[in-house]
Amino acid sequence: MNRKLENSELGRLDVEAFKEAEKTPIILVLDNIRSLNNIGSVFRTADAFRIQKIYLCGITATPPHKDIRKTALGATESVDWAYRESTLELVGELKAMGVHTIAVEQAENATMLNDFESKPHETLALIFGNEVKGVSQEVVSACDTVLEIPQFGTKHSLNISVSAGIVVWDLWAKHNSQKQKSPE
Repeated sequence: MNRKLENSELGRLDVEAFKEAEKTPIILVLDNIRSLNNIGSVFRTADAFRIQKIYLCGITATPPHKDIRKTALGATESVDWAYRESTLELVGELKAMGVHTIAVEQAENATMLNDFESKPHETLALIFGNEVKGVSQEVVSACDTVLEIPQFGTKHSLNISVSAGIVVWDLWAKHNSQKQKSPE
């Protein structure tokens, strides 16, 4: 029989140790996200995988807010974040810094998530869009890559926090697999 572990047995980092720990070279960009619960959920995912930073853009609400706090469960304190008014300008800045910018969207010539491979030691910025309209076309056009999550059912999209969880998990696993293979 498997016994569930108590929180005290999980060996999690405290906020200060998290801030000092090596981060996964992934940046999350939330482009005009309306749902405060989705924002909080993305913060929790970012905390779970030690994501480098979150950018909250446009109408995306920022901490502190009780509805973000409700789903983030303290992750707004551990994960580095900043607000930017323009997602498009941020994408330009990130590209200028050598960050590989990726719109997570359904688009012509998109790369399927399962087929995507990043370069070792490359920082990736994942742009997730509005719950209704997705990532704006101008941002999609400005990105280096468009990444699509394969779907096989009748619906046309996934919830943004679910999409973030799927993509972050996949890229985190690929990154850690590369890390184990590459001699340092």
